[in-house]
Amino acid sequence: MDQRPNGGPLAFNTMRLTWPDLPHRVRDRVADLAGAEVVNARGTTTGFGPGFAGIVDLANGTRVFVKATGEHEHPWSIGLARAELRANAALPETVPAPRLLWSDQGAWTLAGFECLEGASPSLPWSTSDLGRVFDALTDLARTPLTPGHALIPIVTSDTEFFTVWESFAKRPKQERLAAAARGGRWGEWALRHVDTFVAWECEAAAACAGGALVHGDLRADNVVIDTCGKAWMVDWPHATVGAPWLDLAFFLPSVEMQGGGSALEHFRSHPLGVSVGHRELRAVVTVLTGYFMLSSWQDAPEQIPRLREFQAAQAIPAARWLQALEPELAG
Repeated sequence: MDQRPNGGPLAFNTMRLTWPDLPHRVRDRVADLAGAEVVNARGTTTGFGPGFAGIVDLANGTRVFVKATGEHEHPWSIGLARAELRANAALPETVPAPRLLWSDQGAWTLAGFECLEGASPSLPWSTSDLGRVFDALTDLARTPLTPGHALIPIVTSDTEFFTVWESFAKRPKQERLAAAARGGRWGEWALRHVDTFVAWECEAAAACAGGALVHGDLRADNVVIDTCGKAWMVDWPHATVGAPWLDLAFFLPSVEMQGGGSALEHFRSHPLGVSVGHRELRAVVTVLTGYFMLSSWQDAPEQIPRLREFQAAQAIPAARWLQALEPELAG
């Protein structure tokens, strides 16, 4: 598994399209939308999407961050690309997210975003970078939603997320055993406690309900620290409305995975986490553990070969967090 020293695995996809991979008509359309000829383009391999994503330099001296996803080339990912357009249109102006400058939804979904001057956090996480993200999460949770926004509640956005363990428990026994075998000792652990997890996850939907803006997929590769030290959040296709502490909880397994310290300790020391009840937190960590663990036992999706490794690495700190909340699960 590719990783930085003591920084955990990285979210990246070497199968991403490059600028030359895009059809000429798509490159020409980007230039039309941007209002100037493209003189240079530098793609990125961070993140898991297979489409093009990168910085495009324009003949008028400006830059734009461009995403291009083809309907026929990547039919499963076009939904996320279009969801990101809807989400960015609904974000309040004060949210630390790059502005959507233009878009096009034809056979290719194209988007041009404000180009941030900065970089992803260095890994393993530094105290300073982590503190900047924690401060940004506090501000995000307190940001009023835009009146008339189109974002939907998290409890209705992905109902399967709240029943991951129940769905697993209903599978035929041989299928459960074969899937769990991929998880080694953690698979054995999951099989021993699956009935308990099914009971706890029943409380997750109620725990997640709320009226705050939720990014829903925050991790290091979806953060940019700009040249002034401000933390920006990018890639918003999973944005929903829910409890104000959810992004903190969703974020922390990846933090622990990438050398940033204990998820449990960070949660309980953060202003958004101190007042969350034990049962609510247990329910959410239960579904987080199930999501990462059970997903990691599946075959990798086409054109995203690293995803399952990354999910497996997040499953371990999530499971340890659950064990810390309920010590009888240890061992």
